[in-house]
Amino acid sequence: MSLIQLFIPSEIAQPTVAELGELGLIQFRDLNPDVNAFQRAFVKEIRRFDEMERHLRFFTTHIEKSDIPIRPLAGDGARARNAQEIDELEEKIVGHERRITEMNTAHENLQKKYLEYTEARHVLRETDVFFRQAGARQDTRRYSYDEPTVPLLEQTDLEHGGPPGDVPLNLGFVTGVIPRSKMQIFERILWRALRGNLYLKYAEIEEPIIDPISDEILEKNVFTIFAHGQEIISKIRKISESLGATLYQVDDNADQRRADLSEVTTKIDDLNLVLQNTNNARRQELQKIAENLSAWITIIKKEKTVFHTMNLFNYDVNRKCLIAEGWCPSNDLNQIQQALRTATETYGSMIPSIVDEIRTTREPPTFHRINKVTVGFQEIVDAYGVAKYREVNPGLFTIITFPFLFAVMFGDFGHGIFDMFFGGRYIILLMGLFSTYTGLIYNDIFSQSMILAKPGFEWDLTNYTRGQLIEANPVGVYPFGVDPTWHGSDNHLLFTNSYKMKMSIILGVIQMSFGIILTVYNYNYFKKTLSIWTEFLPQFLFMQSIFGYLVFTIIYKWSVNWYELDEHGNHIHNSPPGLLNMLIFMFLQPGEVAPADQLYPGQGFVQGSLLLLALICVPWMLLAKPLIMRREHNKIRALGYHHPQADSTRISSSTEEEESGGAVVAQEMHEEEDFDFGDIMIHQVIHTIEFCLGCISNTASYLRLWALSLAHAQLSAVLWDMTLKNVFGLTGIFGGIALVLAFALWFTLTVVILLLMEGLSAFLHALRLHWVEFNNKFYEGSGTKFEPFSFKAILKDQEE
Repeated sequence: MSLIQLFIPSEIAQPTVAELGELGLIQFRDLNPDVNAFQRAFVKEIRRFDEMERHLRFFTTHIEKSDIPIRPLAGDGARARNAQEIDELEEKIVGHERRITEMNTAHENLQKKYLEYTEARHVLRETDVFFRQAGARQDTRRYSYDEPTVPLLEQTDLEHGGPPGDVPLNLGFVTGVIPRSKMQIFERILWRALRGNLYLKYAEIEEPIIDPISDEILEKNVFTIFAHGQEIISKIRKISESLGATLYQVDDNADQRRADLSEVTTKIDDLNLVLQNTNNARRQELQKIAENLSAWITIIKKEKTVFHTMNLFNYDVNRKCLIAEGWCPSNDLNQIQQALRTATETYGSMIPSIVDEIRTTREPPTFHRINKVTVGFQEIVDAYGVAKYREVNPGLFTIITFPFLFAVMFGDFGHGIFDMFFGGRYIILLMGLFSTYTGLIYNDIFSQSMILAKPGFEWDLTNYTRGQLIEANPVGVYPFGVDPTWHGSDNHLLFTNSYKMKMSIILGVIQMSFGIILTVYNYNYFKKTLSIWTEFLPQFLFMQSIFGYLVFTIIYKWSVNWYELDEHGNHIHNSPPGLLNMLIFMFLQPGEVAPADQLYPGQGFVQGSLLLLALICVPWMLLAKPLIMRREHNKIRALGYHHPQADSTRISSSTEEEESGGAVVAQEMHEEEDFDFGDIMIHQVIHTIEFCLGCISNTASYLRLWALSLAHAQLSAVLWDMTLKNVFGLTGIFGGIALVLAFALWFTLTVVILLLMEGLSAFLHALRLHWVEFNNKFYEGSGTKFEPFSFKAILKDQEE
């Protein structure tokens, strides 16, 4: 990574930054950290684009509401624009917004009138029916909910001699429309407020009514209330309006009501025609906007991001240029210079932009070049922590080790193939490939075995009785994986238990040892040669003297043929020594090995020497580095130097020829603000205890490979035995139907339980093994990720 400084002429600053945004190779630094965000140079431009974004959100809402498809972005329609093009775009967007707003206002007003006329039509229709019913009614006795003995009106009050449909004499009435949800409470309030002195009729409006503001469907009722006296009528009006009712004036003459109904119906027909024309015009306008909306949104986001980035720069008034600083990959400097030349030539500037590489001691951000295959594995590592600059990146090894350890726990040839088709992306593809490989090693396909070559064992079936336990005779070596003869044998589980447990330990020790070796590369790059001799070497020897020796004994025990021939030519199986007891007595009885636990001659001396070496490594890790650093620090102070930085500089310049002397120690002491032997000693104690205990706990943690592999195999066998195995012997139509149903059940349970649940479990355990058991051996993960100014990344983040 390189720290660069850019000098960009102010007249081409915006298109130049836009060109760099398309390139996406510079992470700009904020050169105005003390300046408030509202006081920076380009706040006005950013607010302008905020307003344009508001217009575009307004368009998007109406387009989605109208179910109009938005044309996807294609070609360079979203390229960065110059100032004149932005002005024209803003004018076009404002014009569209004004027309849409005017049409929305007109449409809302028309909708309100349409709602009013529609309600008036229903009021006129239903009121006429109410009047006829009231005129023809003979028994008008109604009772209050509160006082059942009080009559509403006398029968003589409703009798009249006028034409049918006219209002009865001496009665006033109120007509209107009220939401159906409030009808019950409306009726109760009227009865209690007027003590039953009214006659209420209502009917439901079945035609859907649209609210002009919210576009929701409203359910309403038409009501007519007959009552005596102007005071009661006035009270009814107030109660109705307080509950959200809309009141309408209706003539008390039937002929006039029919004329009013005819007039309202005509107005509704005219309004329908005007509303249709307005909707068509608005839809056409929205369709024009939808053609370019995606491009406009992208352009505005890009331009807004450009000015946000320019706010990070310094403005040199005298030279009329913007000064920027940022990190970029050193190998891409030529591309950045070419982008600056392109911007200068395209926009006709006489003054070119200048790039200057700055020498600095600041720690750069970490940048890993990735592709669509490696990005998933790098994200797994970055979730643990971003690597320090130039620190060994575990993502490279994770590409192989992660799917392999997953496959050790998920080893089934058939499930591996299923997994590849079920997921499809690269991480799952590699996990499926490795699961297929380990499934061949385990000789396991949907819990069944495969005979790919001649088995290495034969069953002696010449003389035996039912129920007799017989042993297979070894006749050779199966060329690849587990011999199929083991499947179905009584001791199959014992064999796979022992095999997978030891294999888990071997894989764990190999991976952890590799992690310890990787610390050498970190120490070498960061000039920590002292740590190589005082940390790496004792750690590696400690690990190998105990757990490396355990791996050696496992492999040695596998390599020995424990079968012997007796005098009759029969195979005799000698019991091999138990490795667990051997490891325990290695610590309890150093230098001594019981005859039953002996693997090879001289085993006691080897184990005693390794144990002594492991014990020596503990104080080596604990004391060597702090004491050497303290000695060098006292030597520097004795010469009269007291400032750590000056001391380390002096030591480095005066002892350049010493590769492993005081200069190395000074390089590590340079990282400390002030040398404190107590702090260093406490840190070393914690580090030593953590490593020694971690070797034990981490090795034990790899036994999850054995446990999950065994659980997966057993669960697969249970699913097979409970489904398909029970129907293979059935024949006829019933057997065919049973086979189809059993296969459907087996397939469903395999996908849900073994692929999804077991696959997720194995994924999480493999993740844990990499984060805790492997990465902590060499990986600090305390860096910062390289996040360049890139339109592609910004637009992707905003979409997500």
